[in-house]
Amino acid sequence: MGLSEDIKQSKFKSFRQKAAINIIYTNNWLSERMRDLLSDEDLTPQQFNVLRILRGSAPKPLSTLQIRERMLDKMSDTSRIVDRLIKKQLVSKKTCKNDKRLVDISITDNGLNLLTRLDQHTTQVEDSMANLTEAEAEMLSNLLDKLRAIK
Repeated sequence: MGLSEDIKQSKFKSFRQKAAINIIYTNNWLSERMRDLLSDEDLTPQQFNVLRILRGSAPKPLSTLQIRERMLDKMSDTSRIVDRLIKKQLVSKKTCKNDKRLVDISITDNGLNLLTRLDQHTTQVEDSMANLTEAEAEMLSNLLDKLRAIK
């Protein structure tokens, strides 16, 4: 099905408007698939994002500022997300040795194990893109990068 059928709208001001609406619609569609996957583990997409960021930097810890800079959702309250992950024993927080005003955040073994379990299921989200060839997926990614290059 196409966008016009999905949202029951056939007229758009321009193809650029239709593309913008399609990006928003598709983002929401993919986000819903991810939320469904994460809900079984009682995780939000933002918490999942923080865990993946920390796994990517492991064993080197990151500050909350460094995490925020890497987040997909820049409006997230990183400190609050980290606090919730600490309560779930998925990350740990320690005072930075070099600067006592900062804290170092690291992923725990529990967090790594959770991500390993989720890795087996995240292919379901990637399978949502199975209609695209690798070349088409690369082109789409490049076009989205080009779109964001306008600041």
